[in-house]
Amino acid sequence: MASRAEELTLVGLCDVEIDSKRHTCSFLTNKVGGLPDWSPVTSRRSPRCGRCGAPLAHVVQVYCPLEASRYHRNLHVFACTGAECSGRSDCWKVLRSQRLEEEAVGRTSSRPDPAQEAPPSATDWCDTADDWGVMEEEGWGGGVKKDRQVPEEAAAPETEAAGEVDVSSQLQDLRLVDSQEEEEVPVLRAFFISVVDESDLCGEEDDDDLRHAQRLLREYERREGVAVGELEDGGGGGGGEEKYEKTRARHGDAVFSRFMKKISLCPQQILRYCRGGRPLFVSEPPADVATTTCGNCGGTRTFELQLMPALVSLLRRTDGGGGGEAELEFGTVLVYTCRNSCWTSGSAVEEFCSVQTDPDQQLFK
Repeated sequence: MASRAEELTLVGLCDVEIDSKRHTCSFLTNKVGGLPDWSPVTSRRSPRCGRCGAPLAHVVQVYCPLEASRYHRNLHVFACTGAECSGRSDCWKVLRSQRLEEEAVGRTSSRPDPAQEAPPSATDWCDTADDWGVMEEEGWGGGVKKDRQVPEEAAAPETEAAGEVDVSSQLQDLRLVDSQEEEEVPVLRAFFISVVDESDLCGEEDDDDLRHAQRLLREYERREGVAVGELEDGGGGGGGEEKYEKTRARHGDAVFSRFMKKISLCPQQILRYCRGGRPLFVSEPPADVATTTCGNCGGTRTFELQLMPALVSLLRRTDGGGGGEAELEFGTVLVYTCRNSCWTSGSAVEEFCSVQTDPDQQLFK
């Protein structure tokens, strides 16, 4: 049974654009675009499109540690900017990375091995979710690397052959990096993401924004010939089912109507986070969502976050490519992650995402 913390929905809103000369980002930062900020112990990865093989652009970075867990935790969402790829699920990738929090000096831990711990039941995204993550001030920068240095006597190679293998391995890594740098990776404009509790939105909503949302909702109702409020569970009365069936006949189903009504409270939201909660679907839920399992441990996955339509207009390249137009287009992108949040190495774990397109291109009108 879901705890109250699991049912809490957090909403991400676009904040100021990131200026690399003024702002310093780290893996603690929630942001749109830019380059991914991997934690110091995570191997860098450059994911590629499952359709065309092109390097993927970094779309969103979320710092999302789980309650009662010893791990820092990040989700990175990537997508292909190719014209024929952005609306396809196989052209998006989600990578999850984790690292243990630093243990206190001299402290001995009696806690079980992370693989044996019970899975966290709630999320804490996050006490510092609005923190713009300047590493030097937060203490997550050089100190981490310094603590992990190996004494010289322990680091000495056992044999000359071992040293040669090590040098060869390093040269191979350098060639791989050079090869990736030679191929252009699209970089999107970067913005900080500020985080608010959805339950606080009604009290903070500006009158102008609320009137604008209500006007859009009324226009949609007139265009589709349906009263959205009557489609909610428990509303209406005896004629509710008949009105629902008429709506299905005209628009396919009531899912999109519910989506529109929910986001009308805050049309500018770019991301919704509710690990273990229920996503907002633009159209009927895809069949593969119910059966997806973790590719790393084989366990079940659970919904964690989704990208919203307001994000589309922000996804523009830094180099002005694409004529200044939005690089991606989607209705929503649903992200499902391992329920156990399994972690066994320094390599990022690929999670599951499903892209739903706007059924009638209504979200961008």
